[in-house]
Amino acid sequence: MDKVFLSVVVPSYNEMTNLQKGVLDKVEHFFSKQKYKYEVIIVDDGSTDGSIEFVEKFIKENPRFKLIKNFHTGKAGAVSAGMLKALGQYVLFTDMDQATPIEEVNKLLEFADKYDIVIGSRNSTRKGAPWTRALMGKGMIFLRTLIVGLKGINDTQCGFKLFKNEVSKDLFSKLNKFHNGYKTISGSSVKAGFDVELLLLAQINKYTIKEVPVEWLYVETRRVSPVKDSVEGLEDLVRIRLNDLSGKYKNYE
Repeated sequence: MDKVFLSVVVPSYNEMTNLQKGVLDKVEHFFSKQKYKYEVIIVDDGSTDGSIEFVEKFIKENPRFKLIKNFHTGKAGAVSAGMLKALGQYVLFTDMDQATPIEEVNKLLEFADKYDIVIGSRNSTRKGAPWTRALMGKGMIFLRTLIVGLKGINDTQCGFKLFKNEVSKDLFSKLNKFHNGYKTISGSSVKAGFDVELLLLAQINKYTIKEVPVEWLYVETRRVSPVKDSVEGLEDLVRIRLNDLSGKYKNYE
């Protein structure tokens, strides 16, 4: 049996609107043209809007797609659950809204054999995004550099990241242990600290990271609250910095 070349992990929390737009059909259509074996792992994060039933129906007709039913732990917990189950030689995590189209994975795969991690990087103009999102993005870059000191990476927050499988297993296992597993939450949680902490841990463990420009189009979502998310993002950055200064991440090298 051929080994899986690429696993794609897609976190899903109340994504019925995007699902009804046919995002999974677009993903399947793209991969049906590829010559390698793939799997798509949809990690449902405790949806209550009918998303689970929609995905269950879809995967019955598309065996390369799989569903993991997770407790509602937020994006970090959902992504981790999928990454740790992935079988592919390379593992990508991406967002359900496909703001970065799945076709862009080919740009990342060009560098996959030379680097441990290849991450998508959005255009600084953030095409289609309202000024509040653009301001949040620039503010995040400034604060991340000032507080955390993460070096050599322009866009930490693009939800389009590719890992060698063994690197993915190592990093996400360490994050799970560091957080003692991800706890059940209420409400939506897409925290900025997840990507920053992940990439900082990668640098501490001396994994090589390549940043590659990708296409990105703003997709409107009610889950983004400029004030609330900015405050939470700042809190995350301070927490990560304190953890780093106290040497807590060194225990997971």
